[in-house]
Amino acid sequence: MNTLILIVEDEQDILELMEYHLSKEGFETIGFLNTKRVEAALEEERVDLILMDRNLPGTEGSEFIASLRRKGVNTPVIFISAKDKDSDIEQGFERGGDDYLTKPFSMKELILRVKAILRRTQKISSEGLISYRDISLNLGSRTVMIETDPVELTKLEFDLLHALIANQNIVLERDYLLEHVWGEGETYQDRTVNVAINRLKEKIDPTKTKEYIKTVRGVGYSLC
Repeated sequence: MNTLILIVEDEQDILELMEYHLSKEGFETIGFLNTKRVEAALEEERVDLILMDRNLPGTEGSEFIASLRRKGVNTPVIFISAKDKDSDIEQGFERGGDDYLTKPFSMKELILRVKAILRRTQKISSEGLISYRDISLNLGSRTVMIETDPVELTKLEFDLLHALIANQNIVLERDYLLEHVWGEGETYQDRTVNVAINRLKEKIDPTKTKEYIKTVRGVGYSLC
């Protein structure tokens, strides 16, 4: 299956240039001048990587990605933007970016960064392994290791930890966790999430020295 890269860039000439160079490297591309049809494309196509400008008509690019992350879209993102201050770059990562390339940029550097991101993310998807710090999850066998020690988790605890690690750049709201971990069709209280998080913390950090998970008061949870 060919790798599909979705590009959002409001300058037509830059968009076409990116599509040309990526296609020369064997990638398939789909391009947009704004974010209006991006969500529909993500639902219809198996997109491997998003290249996202920030200065767009309508929705600002990083705000759009943050909204996708809140909806559970985990497709890797490289921001490509003229916003080049340290605070801008930091904001891009905080809103769900995996890499950040400032304009003007060389097509060679873009290709190298694209390949680097894809190497990492496609390895994860093919091997079924994801990790955070010294925690490793095997999605195939549903096992958890901390350093070299196995940790016994229930199905719910495993799914909860998986959700946190898969979305490690953002805060997950309690409602998001209830929908994506517990599932729709049942009624739960916020306290349900609190109790499960505390139980998970005790299992992966019994000595309370590593602090993997933090509570964002009034919002939800994220990895430290």
